[in-house]
Amino acid sequence: MIAANEATARFLRDRRLPSIRRVVRAPERWDRIVEIARKAGESLPDAPDAPALARFMERRRDADPDGYPDLSLAVVKLLGSGAYAVERPGEPSSGHFGLSVQNYTHATAPNRRYPDLVTQRMVKAELEGHPLPYSVAELEALAAHCTRQEDQANKVERQVQKAAASAYLGGRIGETFDAIVTGASGRGTWVRTLGTPVDGKLVEGAGAVQVGERVRVRLLQIDAGRGFVDFALAE
Repeated sequence: MIAANEATARFLRDRRLPSIRRVVRAPERWDRIVEIARKAGESLPDAPDAPALARFMERRRDADPDGYPDLSLAVVKLLGSGAYAVERPGEPSSGHFGLSVQNYTHATAPNRRYPDLVTQRMVKAELEGHPLPYSVAELEALAAHCTRQEDQANKVERQVQKAAASAYLGGRIGETFDAIVTGASGRGTWVRTLGTPVDGKLVEGAGAVQVGERVRVRLLQIDAGRGFVDFALAE
């Protein structure tokens, strides 16, 4: 799949055509990824380096397959979300940092992602010698719209998962759980319990933890209707 998406992106670039790219930029919290690697007994460059990160993840997957899912979750959260952006002919590509590739589009799932359908229409028009079906301005509007819709869909998915988790934890107020910190920002700190994964907000003790840390948390309260799960850092 990755190879096919790369090949499609290069095809459009080599034909000097605009395209919608799937972009994941260099992470702002690279320093935290470096710290996580150091605690695992390895080192990463001080500046963001996608190939070095890919090699590190491969080594950890082989060395610690049981702990790899938690490591992968922490790194994915620190990388941040992707977006759709238009690349004009002759412009440098922003690339996909998470996959460590420079030219990347979405083209392999037109049955479930609209950007893939747009990309395939562009390729088909070029192969058949027809005018491009979209202008650069239209592609930019579509890229922005698809990014917004993806964000909204992810929010709905998270809300449903939180509501289900709240119902599951209904009778377990006061119990403690092993968890990993998945997010920390000005809006709050979030954790995911291990074993049966449940996402919730760390409302007490949040100032003492960072993304990727394993912690012990206590379930304080839930609101199944609103999908709220609140934890406190356990002693």
